[in-house]
Formats: sequence, structure tokens, C-alpha cells
Amino acid sequence: MVVFSSLTSVESIKSVCVFSVRGSDGTSLLRGPPECEQHAAFTRDPRLSRCVTFSRDGTFFGWCNGHSVSVVRSSDGSIVSTFDLPKTALLEFSPLNKILITWQPYNKSQDSSHSDANLQLWELQSGQLIKALYQKKVDSWCPRWSEDEKLSVRSVNNELHFYENNDFNTIANKLHMQKVSNFALSPGGQPSKVAVYVPGSKGAPSFVRLYQYPVFGGSSAALANKSFFKADKVTMQWNKKASAVLVMASTEVDKTGASYYGEQTLHYLAVNGETALVQLPKNGPIYDVVWSPNSSEFCVVYGFMPAKATIFNLKCDPVFDFGTGPRNAAYYSPQGHILVLAGFGNLRGQMEVWDVKKYKQVAKPQAPDATHFSWSPDGEYVVTATCSPRLRVSNGYKIWHYTGSVVHKWEMPSGSELWEVLWQPFPDSCFPERPVKYQATPSDLGTTQALPTQVYRPPALRHLPATASSKLHEEEPPQNMRPGVLWEKSLSKSALKNQRKREAKKAAKQELKPEPGPPLEPATITNSQSEPTSGDPETDKKIKNLKKKLKAIEELREQQVSGKVLQKNQLEKIQKEEKLLKELEELQIGQ
Repeated sequence: MVVFSSLTSVESIKSVCVFSVRGSDGTSLLRGPPECEQHAAFTRDPRLSRCVTFSRDGTFFGWCNGHSVSVVRSSDGSIVSTFDLPKTALLEFSPLNKILITWQPYNKSQDSSHSDANLQLWELQSGQLIKALYQKKVDSWCPRWSEDEKLSVRSVNNELHFYENNDFNTIANKLHMQKVSNFALSPGGQPSKVAVYVPGSKGAPSFVRLYQYPVFGGSSAALANKSFFKADKVTMQWNKKASAVLVMASTEVDKTGASYYGEQTLHYLAVNGETALVQLPKNGPIYDVVWSPNSSEFCVVYGFMPAKATIFNLKCDPVFDFGTGPRNAAYYSPQGHILVLAGFGNLRGQMEVWDVKKYKQVAKPQAPDATHFSWSPDGEYVVTATCSPRLRVSNGYKIWHYTGSVVHKWEMPSGSELWEVLWQPFPDSCFPERPVKYQATPSDLGTTQALPTQVYRPPALRHLPATASSKLHEEEPPQNMRPGVLWEKSLSKSALKNQRKREAKKAAKQELKPEPGPPLEPATITNSQSEPTSGDPETDKKIKNLKKKLKAIEELREQQVSGKVLQKNQLEKIQKEEKLLKELEELQIGQ
């Protein structure tokens, strides 16, 4: 056992920025970006690694290669500790790097009623085993710590067991309510708070409650409580300031049959007792929910494709609407000044890079077949990767500047697989926010801009001019790029509300008002006496109104062909043409 000296300081780890690459050809550490090269002090391990991880501050790097667990310093590659744990499948460091946690699949011998504890806590400085525990399920396998390591908690048989000052021989407190199936400990130090989820049973609703340790007893102990139906499972996210939690409740099956992904709802709970259901303007699945690092906003990607993306404030009011697009994920930069909306998985890998202070789009690169995305700690670069087993062909990774330039690219050799790419983390104070650039950073590898998407048109219609009625989905631009909509980020909530009312009134008047057309030639002016009549004044009036509407639609089509961007209510008028023609035909036949 190798014993390490005192922890590396923040200043020294800033001098070395690395990322790990794990694949079928072994485990490597690389320096960079923008220049990416093998870490000179780290010798690539050619054996197959089961898992890799960095400590929370990036000081240490650990991995298991099927023979042992090794821990090295990220700065110079020097060995810190080695453990004889060949079956380890998961690794984690405690926040202050005092404890290394290892987990291996639970295995009970058929010829013996006894099984070895599969969750082990090691004191990293001495290499001594602190505690061996049983953890059958991989979900929530690792205990959760407060940042000062004064409190830790783990789930045991539908209870939460709390430990203080890393004393795992004594349970300092317990929380038991019916059947706690999930929990989330707040980030930061004391006082620690915990969010617990209890699924509904026998017609009772599911609920999430917030508590502040160690006050768990009594009817008024909960800081906040939110109950809801339609929840087979939940995911809970604290913001960085530990002031609020977002809870996404989902069902495995959507009983209405509207969605393959089941049904999701988003709930908000704050430690001051406020709760709310986040109202999403478009129906469909919730693909992603992410807090801004400033803890005052969150972004939601939701709705049937093309999906909407909206930023909400702590009152759950929409702050900015990004419109619709082929996206299913959102990623804030570590500093929170840039947001990437992306469409990975079964989408084409389009990324929209936004300056969220000005709500201005920076770039729109494309990373097809990407299965992984993550930001570098300095907020200047991102990595996209195609990894196995999600995709077993064309494995590799690219490192981009957020302006869309590719600064490094690596393709796995034929027959090799890439399994994981992981950035070295850093403390938040290491990299301050930098001004956002809009000009692409020069690069020999260039950039990959997303091509304009075109709607599929049947062969029989391809020789005809494109019309709005041929679109399968309505595309909605971002809030500040919509024709005739004045948007200003600095508007107050009441001003925004009044503005929306004015826009709604204007749209309603526009809908009732007939579209103005060019002046008619004198030869075309006719009166009602020259038109064929049915003898029924009501029928004649309906025919006249229908012809007027069809004339207005024809003029709108001409404007559209000339390149004019039509508003939503005008596009809806065009889509009604077929219905109006049918009504006119029926009235004329009845004459």
C-alpha cells in the first residue's frame, strides 16, 4: 500500500488540465485542450478498465482494470494507493478525498448462506477498511456526503440512515416513512437538507418532502411537501444553493397512447415551503431538465418533436422561449453563461449554442451519432463522443470550442471500441466566466455546421411550389426572432404580462379583420345582381363570404411565394383553404 502526502493545492492542479479516455485498448490520460497530447507522467494502462473516476476537485484519478484498483495524482501521475479489488465495478471519492468507495456486484454463493459485503469504504490516507456494507441494488449505491463530510446518508431497506463525521459504526439518525424509495441530499455544507420520495399505494398519491437534518419528527418538520399522482419513478435535482428542488415524475406507460416515453410532469419545491407544478405550453414528453449554475433559473426541453425549450425562473414563470427544434437535451456551461441545446440519440446531433445573458445564438454545429456530451471545467470547450455499447461503429470523440470549431479529433482504430471520455473536474473558483465569443476560433479541423432541415415531400408534389400546408410540423422560432414581436430581457414581470395581453388582443383583431388585397381593376368590379343567385339571401351571403376568404388566401399564397414570412394566424388561414373550397362547392351544388 502506497501512502500519499498532503492534498495538492488548487494552484498546482490548475497547471494541468487532463481528461481520461477508456476503451477496449486501455485507459489513458491526456492533456488539453486546445493542444491535446498524452499525459507524459501517466503510462497508459493497456488492460480493460471496468470503471474510471476523478475526485470531486480533480486532485486524484482512480480506475479498476480487472486486477486492482489504482489511485494516482492527476497532476503528475504519481501513485497514491493500490487496492487488491479485481471485481470492482464502480468507484467514488468522498468530497474531501478522505474516503474511497468501491462497489462490486452482489453475489451470493449457492452452497453457502453467507455472502461478502460488496460496498466497501476505505480510508485513503492509511488504506484501512473503514466499513464493509451490503448494497444489492446499483441504484443509489454510493452514500451521499455533505461537502464538509460532517454528514453522510444512505438508503437501507426503505429507510435513510444518517452518519456523522464519517463514523459508519454508529447510525446517528434514521428517517422512515412508509417506503422511501429515493432521496437527494442537498449540495454544500451545513445545515444539510434532504428530499425524499415516497411512491403512492392503494389509491394514495405519491409525495416528495424536504427536511432539514436532523429535524424529522412532527407534522411541521417538513420544509415543503408536494403530492401528485401518475408517478412510477422520480428524479430529483437540487440547485447549487440548496434552496429548491426540481422533481420530474414519470410513468412507464402513457395510458392515453400519446407518447412512447410514458408521461412526465415537473414539480418545484423550495425550502421556504413554496411548491408548484411547472406549466409547460406544449404537450409531450419531458426530455431534459437542468438547473443553471446561478441557481435562479432552470431550462426544460419538452413536447412532441420538434421539441420546445424554455427557461423558467424561481416563480416557475417562463423567462425565455427558444422555440422548437430537433433537440432532447440541455447543457449549461460550468459558469452558467452559455447553454447548449442538443439533439442526440435518434436525432442528428444538432447543437445550438446560446449566450444566455443576451439570449443570442453563438453557433450551430452538428455532431452526428454522438452518444456523449460534456463541458470542460473552464467553460471554453465541449467534448462529443460516439461510445459503445450504444453504437459499436465509428467510435471516437471530438473536442470543440463552443463557437463550433473542432480543435481535436480522435477516431478509434478498426476493431476497437470507445467506452468513456471524462473531464478532470476543478473547484468552481478556478475558472471565472469569460466574455462570450461569436467568431469561430481558427482551427485546422474546421467546423461542422448543421445543414438546414427540409421537410419530406412526396414525389408527386416535388415539382410544385412549397406551401405551408405541406409541412408536417410547425416550426417556431425563438422568442426574440419572431416577426412583429418586441422582446427585451429587462422587462419586468408585469410589463411582460401586459405585453402578452396586447399581443393577444392584436392577434384577435387581425383574425377578425379581412386581409387587405390590391385594388381591383374596374373591369372586374361586379355587383350582387351580376352574380348567380340561389334565391336564398342567407346562402348568397355565405357564398360571398367564402369567396372573399378564398381570395384573401390566394393573395397570402402569392406573398409566401415571393419570400415574405407569414405570421402564425396567416398560415392557419392557408391551411383552411381545402375546407372552404368544400363548403363553397356544397353551397353551389345546392343552388
